[in-house]
Amino acid sequence: MQPLSGIKVLDLTNLLPGPLATLMLAEAGAEVLKIERPGGDDMRGYQPEWNGTGAAFGLLNRGKKSFILDLKSEKGADRLRLLLQDVDVLVEQFRPGIMDKLGFGYAAVREVNPHLIYCSITGYGQSGHRAQEAGHDLNYIGHTGLLALQPGPTDRPVVPPALIADIGGGTFPAVINILLALRQRDLTGQGCHLDIAMTDAMFTFAWHALARRFATERCPAPGESELCGGSPRYQLYPAKDGGLIACAALEDHFWRRFASVIGLDPTLTDDRRDPAATMAAVAALIATRSAAEWEPVFAKADCCLTIVRSLDDALSDPHFIQRGLFSRRLRGLDGGTMPALPLPIAPQFRGPADDEKPVPPLSQAETGW
Repeated sequence: MQPLSGIKVLDLTNLLPGPLATLMLAEAGAEVLKIERPGGDDMRGYQPEWNGTGAAFGLLNRGKKSFILDLKSEKGADRLRLLLQDVDVLVEQFRPGIMDKLGFGYAAVREVNPHLIYCSITGYGQSGHRAQEAGHDLNYIGHTGLLALQPGPTDRPVVPPALIADIGGGTFPAVINILLALRQRDLTGQGCHLDIAMTDAMFTFAWHALARRFATERCPAPGESELCGGSPRYQLYPAKDGGLIACAALEDHFWRRFASVIGLDPTLTDDRRDPAATMAAVAALIATRSAAEWEPVFAKADCCLTIVRSLDDALSDPHFIQRGLFSRRLRGLDGGTMPALPLPIAPQFRGPADDEKPVPPLSQAETGW
C-alpha cells in the first residue's frame, strides 16, 4: 500500500511543471489520468524521438493513463464532468480564465465535486496585473530578481542549466500543497483551489540576497553575494586542463584545510581583507595542476571540493548507481526500455525498485480510468 493508493488525479497539463507534479503523485501510488487534446500532447512530438514518442514526454508521463478529450466540444465537456464526479485532484496549467471559459473553473467544478483538490499552475498566479502575461522559466527568474544575482559576464551572460521556476516554483510547490490539501480534506471533508504561481517561489530561492536586502536596505550587485560568485570560498576554479573545480569550502575549518593543501599564502587565507586578491591567488594555484591531479588531493582533505563532472560521468558514478537512481525503467510504445526519471520521493513510498512502467498510449476509449 503506497501513501496515495486510491487517489485519482486528472492531469490537464503539458510541458514540464504539471506533468512532473502528477508523475510524482503517480509514483507515490496515485492513479493519474492525463487528458490530452485531439492529436495528443505537443510534447509527444518533441525531439529526440524514442520508441514511438518524444523521449521527454515518456520520462514525464511514465505509468499514467491517457485519454483524448476535446474540451471545446459538448461531448468532451460532458465526459469530463462525469470524470470529475469521481476524482480527488485536478491539476491544470492553462492561463487564468481559460478553464472558466471552458466551463470548468473552480467555482463550477466545486458544484460537481466539493471534495476536489483543484490545483492551478501558472507563471504569475491567478491574480495581479501580470496574471495574463506569457512567459517561460527564463522570464520568471528574470522578472523576480533571481537571475540578476548571477547572470554571468555582461558580454557573455549564461543561461542557467536548470529550469528553476518550472520545477522549484511549479512542480514542487504543487506537490507540497496538493499533499497538504489532501490532509486538510481528511480533517474537514472539503476540497480547495490551489493557486501556484511559479514566480512566487523564486523569492524563496533568493533567500540569501533577501536577508541582505532586508537587513541593510541594499541588494547585492550581480556576482557580489557570497553564494553567487562573490567569495573565494564558493567559486568555480579552472584547472590546468580546463576542467572545473567546484569549491564550496564555506566554513572556516574547511577553508583553512583547503588553503593548506593548495599552498595558499597564509597572508591571503583571511579572505575578508581582500577577497579579490585571495580569489586570484587561489585561481593561480588551481591552474597549476589538472583536475585529475587535484582530485585525490581534495578527496583526502575532505574540504568540500569536487570536480565538475559531465552528465555522462555522473550517470556512471558508482554512488548514484548504488543509490538505485536509475534502477526503475520506462517502457516505450515500441517495447524498448530506458531508465526512468529519478525523483526525490523516498523509496518506501514508491513501487518496487526494479519496476517497469509504460509510456501512456493515446486512448479514445469511452472509459478514462
